[in-house]
Amino acid sequence: MTAAVVDTAVLRTEIRLFRREPGALFWILGFPTLLLVILGSVPSFRDPEPSLGGLRTIDIYVPVAVLLGMIVGGLQAMPQTLTGYRERGILRRMSTTPVRPAALLSAQMLVYGGAALTSALLALAVGRFAFDVRLPKQPFGYVVALVLAILAALALGAVVSALSRTTKIAGAIGSAVFFPAMFCAGVWAPVQTMPDALARCVGYTPFGAAAEALNQAAAGHWPGWGHLGVLAMWTLLLTGAASRWFRWE
Repeated sequence: MTAAVVDTAVLRTEIRLFRREPGALFWILGFPTLLLVILGSVPSFRDPEPSLGGLRTIDIYVPVAVLLGMIVGGLQAMPQTLTGYRERGILRRMSTTPVRPAALLSAQMLVYGGAALTSALLALAVGRFAFDVRLPKQPFGYVVALVLAILAALALGAVVSALSRTTKIAGAIGSAVFFPAMFCAGVWAPVQTMPDALARCVGYTPFGAAAEALNQAAAGHWPGWGHLGVLAMWTLLLTGAASRWFRWE
């Protein structure tokens, strides 16, 4: 059996297991869109705001919903799964089979990356058809920013997995990073409404930079190279840290 066949079998298994997790399906795929529907149901959030340059509150919350799915998947769901595999000795037992532990890690990242992308597309579709939110005017730039944001979220989740010996520790570390990540993404206050000094600081975080890049692409501009650079830098740094600290046992 070739390595490619084994890797494909592992990926199919992880997809099947993911589909059996109603909690993960809801929080990654359902919750961001549900939040968008709740906010869009507030009449004042559908009115143009002069302070937002004529945009509506619901318009600026679509990128927030796009980011929320990847934050949940990367920081909460994936570390719990990987740490659980390590805690139960599944990764150790894999070393005696044709399945490479690296194949499992790759499959996990593909599963949760795909879930984050699906969540983003669902949020964009609901925003467009339910609340008449315009689709990104710079679609290619939006896709570039979205892919970089997903990679950064997965890399951060890999670091959480690397630092966690048990699922309890993974939950604690993931939660400690989760709430600042949501703040930087603009869940409580969109980046456009933050004071300039705070917005600049948030722009140096992965999800703050992602929010800025997505907003620029949605408005029809190419995402700022500075924001894309921040995302790329965080992805490289976090991937390197995860590779250095990750242990299979």
